[in-house]
Amino acid sequence: MMDKDTDRHNDAMSELILAAVPLGNVGDASTRLKEAISQAEFIAAEDSRRFLRLCKDLGIECKAQIFSFFEGNESARLDEIAEKLSSGHNVLLVTDAGMPSVSDPGYRAVRMAIDEGFKVSVIPGPSAVLAALALSGLPTDSFAFDGFPPRTSGARDQWCEDRAHEVRTLVLFEAPHRIAETIGALSRAFGAERQGAICREITKTYEEVVRGSLAQLHEWTLSKEMLGEFTIVVAGFDASTQELSDGEIAAIVHRYESSGITRKEAIAMTAKELHIPKRKVFDIMIDEK
Repeated sequence: MMDKDTDRHNDAMSELILAAVPLGNVGDASTRLKEAISQAEFIAAEDSRRFLRLCKDLGIECKAQIFSFFEGNESARLDEIAEKLSSGHNVLLVTDAGMPSVSDPGYRAVRMAIDEGFKVSVIPGPSAVLAALALSGLPTDSFAFDGFPPRTSGARDQWCEDRAHEVRTLVLFEAPHRIAETIGALSRAFGAERQGAICREITKTYEEVVRGSLAQLHEWTLSKEMLGEFTIVVAGFDASTQELSDGEIAAIVHRYESSGITRKEAIAMTAKELHIPKRKVFDIMIDEK
């Protein structure tokens, strides 16, 4: 059954409002954001001190009741948000940068609000994902955002291998102390010549974009201390430029099968991904036995 905002509580439906805030340049704050902060009664903020500093920088007097809402207490705060919404109040949700719930706290609150029949709305604004994608110079017509890679080396290597034949441009976040390891893992799994870009401190004073092959990007990450916030963009797999072995093609079929689909479906999806005849993939899987 399709989810639809329905009013189970009152005629003037209360709202959970997701508000995107600047990534680093306060000049990027929208008029709607400023008005929403000024008029809010309740604000759930990932870091209340950082949020109040933003208000000061924007010249806004925030009269709302502010309560913390971060990864560690997100689940525990849901009842409080639900209570405020049930009482007819709107709740404005903000994180430290960008849009709440996108690799940030917020998803559970959105899910709760939808399930309980409250309205959910957004105040659009800055996005590190879209900014990095645009800055990268890589194809933008089809892309996948994949959050943060696993922190441990073994899981990270497998994560990269699982995405090596993804045809869409890949966008991900990474912490400064793991950026070199992650680019190295991507280079090994995707091939050293795969093109990519590293975007650092987007919209901030020391914004920097480095473009090149994964081998070149890895060398750059090892050349100096990595500081700031990083968004990585990697070109998708291009089957027309690479000749895969039968074993590599079979591995892609098995990857699809591991998601729970049938062998027939996995063969069809592999053929589509690699732009090769289904019969060729089928024959490879027959020979594998």
